[in-house]
Amino acid sequence: MMRPSNDWSAVYLCRDVVDFRNGINGLAIVVEETLLRDPFSEQLFVFCNRRHDKVKILYWDRSGFCMWQKRLEKARFKWPRKLAADVITLSG
Repeated sequence: MMRPSNDWSAVYLCRDVVDFRNGINGLAIVVEETLLRDPFSEQLFVFCNRRHDKVKILYWDRSGFCMWQKRLEKARFKWPRKLAADVITLSG
């Protein structure tokens, strides 16, 4: 079982929807080119699909990339769309 650390310095939401055919490599490119962040940093990057029923989370754990995906059967994720920023930073 993979257990992620809790040492993330930040969590970033990509406001725009992404093509969910993208795997790890495609999402890492989105992190670099759209979010203007380093995909090899200890940060979480969260993406949503067009229907808002799926999210993917990408992170680097010093030994390789990990990607989680969650699919909702009936509900939809509430995704911020009407903000000026392309990247939303979450903090606790």
